[in-house]
Amino acid sequence: MSTVRFEPSGPLKGRLTPPSDKSISHRAALVAAMATEPVTITGYLPAADTLSTLDAIRTIGALVQRDGDRVTVRGCGLRAADAHGETIDVGNAGTLMRLLAGWLAGQEGRSFTFDGDASIRKRPVDRVAVPLREMGARIDATDGRLPPFTVHGQRLQGIRYELPVASAQVKSCVLLAGLLADGETTVVEPVASRDHTERLLSQLGVPLWRAGDAITVGHVDELTVEDIAVPVDISSAAFPIAAGVLVRGSRLLVEQVGVNWTRSGFLDVLDRMGAIVVGEREQRRDGEVPRGEPVADLDVAHGPLKGTVVEGDEVPLLIDELPLVALLGAFADGETVVRGAEELKHKESDRIATVVDGLRGLGAEIEATDDGFVVQGTGGLRGGTLHSHGDHRLAMLGAVAGLASREGVEVVGMEAAEVSYPGFGDDLARLQRR
Repeated sequence: MSTVRFEPSGPLKGRLTPPSDKSISHRAALVAAMATEPVTITGYLPAADTLSTLDAIRTIGALVQRDGDRVTVRGCGLRAADAHGETIDVGNAGTLMRLLAGWLAGQEGRSFTFDGDASIRKRPVDRVAVPLREMGARIDATDGRLPPFTVHGQRLQGIRYELPVASAQVKSCVLLAGLLADGETTVVEPVASRDHTERLLSQLGVPLWRAGDAITVGHVDELTVEDIAVPVDISSAAFPIAAGVLVRGSRLLVEQVGVNWTRSGFLDVLDRMGAIVVGEREQRRDGEVPRGEPVADLDVAHGPLKGTVVEGDEVPLLIDELPLVALLGAFADGETVVRGAEELKHKESDRIATVVDGLRGLGAEIEATDDGFVVQGTGGLRGGTLHSHGDHRLAMLGAVAGLASREGVEVVGMEAAEVSYPGFGDDLARLQRR
């Protein structure tokens, strides 16, 4: 386990293109594996989680060639996946685990066992097992709800499933299963969550439509997949953006960022806090499923912040950036509150507990609540030591906190950042040298 110290920084300057989108990379590889003709994915994220996805689709029969961020997949077909008894190792990739289970649940007569690292074995699968069982799949999980677990493929029936908690992963799992199910499959969201799966399927000509909060997908016999381009991940870009906002005198241009409105809630929160972040944004689009992903260059500068409140209906639009909201709140004037964020408890770590404990250890005045946290802004952080707990976003949070702190931060387990942002520390160092 590596420990890296991040000292207080002078102004951050320059241009930066963060890594490609992790969520879209996962989905692109999975739908490419469902096709039988070769599919080229450009801008594929070569990080630990997404490389686990390439290994997983190889295990079930796809051929994969990778040259940097360019990946070519010759799939096994929508209904011909077969692991031949080999365990599918998902590593630390919860998105892969939940989405792939949806597709494989419809592989009649074949069984697939999923396993992963120590962290993944603590992450529940019951939230996807419940709707898949309603569709006719059989799933055997450890203690009824944890990995390792086995999906026994069955003939599936379309259902109408109302999500108890907004989750793009559960939604996507059910929609992918719906491609193989008899009849139509509908997922009803309590509030909007990221829609990358819907956009991708719509782009491929899959019968899919939205009516209010309900998304419906129809049965398809085969999937014809076009070449796919992956934009920059706004969840990764959020960390240098936050650093630019917090470190005095900074001015950055963060390039080619995906600004899909179902992912850009962090930018809306920054606006409310008074941060200087300028660039084109996609406006909220209810009642339709757009094709493709919008991108923009974001001009970021340091400036004063004020506290804000993030309510539950916003949470799915910035679920991965909420730790940064806590950090920004520590530097803001006034109180910052996040509510309705129970989903954070089911990430790589219990992010409510680990973020609160981690930032408190750096001098923040922060308290956990049942569904979020409350931060009393003090204008800055002292510094200290932050443990990543194997969570890539906590590792990067500690790095940004160190640059903006008074005394610096030691991040224990900094290697966790490689899961989504290879070279994160190098990118920060380049911005400091300019």
